[in-house]
Amino acid sequence: MAGMWRESASVHEQKDVFRQMPFSITHLSSPDDVETALQAAHVGASAMEAAPAHQRASWLRLAADALAARRDELAAMLVAESGKPLMLCHSEIARSIETLRFSADEATRMAGSVLPMDASERGEGRFGFYVRVPMGVVAAITPFNAPLNLLAHKVGPALAAGNAVIAKPDPRAASCATVLFEAFEEIGLPAGALNLVHGGREVGERLVNDPRVNLISFTGSKQAAFNIVRQAGLKRVQFELGGNAGNIVCEDADLDLAANELAVHAFGHAGQSCIGVQRIHVVDAVYPMFIKKFIDQVRALKVGDPALPDTQVGPLIDEATSERLAGWIRDAVNAGATLLTGGERDGAMLTPAVLIDVDKRLPIVCEEVFGPIVTVERVANLEAAIESVNDSVYGLQAGVFTRSIHAALDCVRQLKVGGVVINGTSNYRVDHQPYGGVKQSGIGREGPAFAIEAMTELRMAVMQ
Repeated sequence: MAGMWRESASVHEQKDVFRQMPFSITHLSSPDDVETALQAAHVGASAMEAAPAHQRASWLRLAADALAARRDELAAMLVAESGKPLMLCHSEIARSIETLRFSADEATRMAGSVLPMDASERGEGRFGFYVRVPMGVVAAITPFNAPLNLLAHKVGPALAAGNAVIAKPDPRAASCATVLFEAFEEIGLPAGALNLVHGGREVGERLVNDPRVNLISFTGSKQAAFNIVRQAGLKRVQFELGGNAGNIVCEDADLDLAANELAVHAFGHAGQSCIGVQRIHVVDAVYPMFIKKFIDQVRALKVGDPALPDTQVGPLIDEATSERLAGWIRDAVNAGATLLTGGERDGAMLTPAVLIDVDKRLPIVCEEVFGPIVTVERVANLEAAIESVNDSVYGLQAGVFTRSIHAALDCVRQLKVGGVVINGTSNYRVDHQPYGGVKQSGIGREGPAFAIEAMTELRMAVMQ
């Protein structure tokens, strides 16, 4: 922060999630540290606003190159701190680099428009236009599950738009944030433009409440978002929250494709993805065949050490989470559900679990599991499947498997979600798409071009 790194007496010691050996130490920010960051960001915002678009784009491209030079180091960090399988870590790093490059492109595209003033009689003889201007200071609060790319999705667009940033990553996966900030440090970003603080709820609340923060960009749980809204007042907020993503298998679906895609994308990173497959709704006519194929695919997944190149499912972020989710499985079975496979716990590991005949009022269905658990529901037809997907307080993304263009378009029109993926799962995203949800899944959209809309204000000019 303010162009220098600081240590503190208070630290968070993070273990390798799989091996449970000490891995990293994060120095937690004191109230004075947070105040220093706020002061620095206030100054840095002016420097960023004055920087021309080509310079902001250049900074982002150089930072992307610096990040790319540390791919292997970053992959090892991601594996250890988050327990994410190595193959997915390499994917996240590539996506993070791409996110910064997309942001660089958008820095040179940020524009306004001419308004025809004489469309009104009172506008005759006047010329009007509007431009986008930066908000000022953006507070970026990110979780552990994709610690590099989710931070890049906030830092990249914020800097592209000419803002300063104060970032607070999850202390459990903070090393990647340090590397990202070092990448920007190498390329001469203005002092105060980018600030990093560490800590828990108390640090986040300080940022949320401070009047020098103009926008809060938060990725995390709906409960935390409710708390932010209560404290933020009239500040602009951008929320990417949770989900319990529904996926539909129609009677004309390619069942081999559906079974494989749903198995892989339900349990990759142990299901710790807000758009990860959680609920599968299968039309009655193909239910028996799909279940067999799906269970076969789930049991074939490679579970274990995330550092191995062929591992598909690693541990949860900690043992407490594993224990809680194992309890959810027990509660579902006690209420009449059938556990078809998985659900075996060993420390932070929980084997991929598939349940049927689950009471839809239970948290394992109606809340966000964020773990390697899937429920499968048998439905009469597509209409019933759509109704079941929509029966949720969440609405992030959905997947639909069908060969019918009519069924696909019906789902696009009727599913109350932010994104619909046809012949793919809910767990699909490219980083320049408008990404976000409806209902309690969030406010606004990510993707550099769309995040910039939230991170800027419109300023109108009228000339006589």
